[in-house]
Amino acid sequence: MLVIIAAWISLLITTSLAPSKHLWAAVTGQGFLTAFFSMLWIFLQDFNSSDSIFLIDKISGPLAILACWLFPLTMLASQNKLFFEPKIRQRVYIANGILLQLTTLLAFTVSDLLLFFIFFEASLIPTMIIITRWGAQEQRLLAGIFLAIYTMIGAVPLMICLIQIYADKSSLFSTLTLILNITKTSNYPGMFWLALNLAFLVKLPLFGLHLWLPKAHVEAPIAGSMILAGTLLKLGGYGILRTGPLFREYISDFTMLFMFIAILGILATALLCLRQTDLKALIAMSSVSHMNFVVVATLIASPASYSGAMAMMIAHGLTSSALFCLANTIYERTNSRTMILLRGALIMFPLAGAWWLMIILFNMALPPSINFAAEMLIIIPLFNWSASAFFIVALNLIFTTAYTLYVLWSTQRGSPPNHIKMLFPFQIREHLLLFLHILPGLLLIFKPELVF
Repeated sequence: MLVIIAAWISLLITTSLAPSKHLWAAVTGQGFLTAFFSMLWIFLQDFNSSDSIFLIDKISGPLAILACWLFPLTMLASQNKLFFEPKIRQRVYIANGILLQLTTLLAFTVSDLLLFFIFFEASLIPTMIIITRWGAQEQRLLAGIFLAIYTMIGAVPLMICLIQIYADKSSLFSTLTLILNITKTSNYPGMFWLALNLAFLVKLPLFGLHLWLPKAHVEAPIAGSMILAGTLLKLGGYGILRTGPLFREYISDFTMLFMFIAILGILATALLCLRQTDLKALIAMSSVSHMNFVVVATLIASPASYSGAMAMMIAHGLTSSALFCLANTIYERTNSRTMILLRGALIMFPLAGAWWLMIILFNMALPPSINFAAEMLIIIPLFNWSASAFFIVALNLIFTTAYTLYVLWSTQRGSPPNHIKMLFPFQIREHLLLFLHILPGLLLIFKPELVF
């Protein structure tokens, strides 16, 4: 664990000491090296390494790889927007990104529950700084307040549960049976499950607790949106997957309620995507729809559904981050995210149109993408659990296809707006950024055992 922390802390040293002319190249290059060696170490350990404070297994390993991979991609995506700011602000921005990904990575890999809670909540601080300082819109402070209030209110019940657990024994993921013992002796095991998982359901987010997410995405800079969609939402799914198997026989009274909310969230947010005018808000709403699949999978509690939840988180982390990169490329050229003002992009950027088509088809879960495999691994156990619930969720395929075609038609087809006179062409950096999002998805199609 100290080796991983030292490797990521060395990025802070590079950020502080690198010459201004080579700052972004040095940090991005070192980020790729750090990500490569981190992934290599995890693969050499065969996703099986643990001690008193460090844990890599089939749940934490793929998410740790995702966090490592997305950091250098956020650096690639942010260069153009921040290049003309004072160098000290660029260094602070990069340092915030490093700390955010480091806290997320440590939250995925610690084996002690108290450390997990500390890093889980510590990720809020650099996220708040990135949104409120480098957000492009005037409501960025309100978005930060929304994020802080939702996260902190959800964390209070979890903190109370931790105090109760640590009153008996001072460690967890290695001693998860302690929670089970508390649940057995509790008069309200379902309420205990809710208190323990409320922070995760807010971070995921569950439909009804999601109002902070579209606002945070809209106001955040590109790196903030990529990290939010790629790794921070997965902290909630990770926590639910860790604690979910302990409560299978104790949450039967709550299963139907939360299953109803999650299924409603899958359908309602997909329908809300059809009436969005802001491109980033639409992508954020689609994230809520996909993440509610993870809640459904956890409540079904079968081996296939848990595999589907893991596949969904990895696939969504790559696809949603790529969609935000595409939205950012348009925003940097037009200073607008209103889709009616972005039409005709295919005429001006035909190669970018190919990226749009490919990534949107991944988001639509077109076979044989990993997104399709994830949805099938969740929907098939759902059919075994309830045929009526299956047919309701199947409607999401229609709604997802509808808003996917809506995005593609609104941004790519038609004639360019009259007010746009000249747009600078796509850069090699942007094509590389999108390729590095697509590459892991393609590798997982041909060799899913890389992480599953």
